[in-house]
Amino acid sequence: MRLSARVDYALRATAELAATADDTAAAEGAAARRPTPITAEQIARAQEIPPKFLESILLQLRRGGIVHAQRGPEGGYWLARKATEISLADVIRVIDGPLAHIRGQRPEDLGYQGAARSLQEVWIALRASEREILELVSVADVASGRLPDRVTELVADPNAWT
Repeated sequence: MRLSARVDYALRATAELAATADDTAAAEGAAARRPTPITAEQIARAQEIPPKFLESILLQLRRGGIVHAQRGPEGGYWLARKATEISLADVIRVIDGPLAHIRGQRPEDLGYQGAARSLQEVWIALRASEREILELVSVADVASGRLPDRVTELVADPNAWT
């Protein structure tokens, strides 16, 4: 699996927003309507993301319904939904589109012949495996460092690291 820098930065930015939202909600109490907006500069600094690049990513995330934005001196960004309701797959799809494409096509639309015929099933299985993990893990899981059991089981296997 290969993820673009845009996806990596988007995931890091949403995790930062999730962590900040948790801090804000705890400070303001559960009745708070929305967290205090966080500026792109604050996110860029915290995650070491190039600021101009982050601005375009945040715009894409706003258009994709992942974040909200407010302009002005009190402005910034915050998550559009609870962090527990935003999966890593949601963010990836907004930034890069569908999870698994082969030469720009969905695996089920490919037509392999002869000895390569079963490759289509391999690509579909790969997409299902990616989807299983990426839809299971939420932005809140990443921000809190408490990953689902399925992920920690996979990571515990020494072969996963090579």
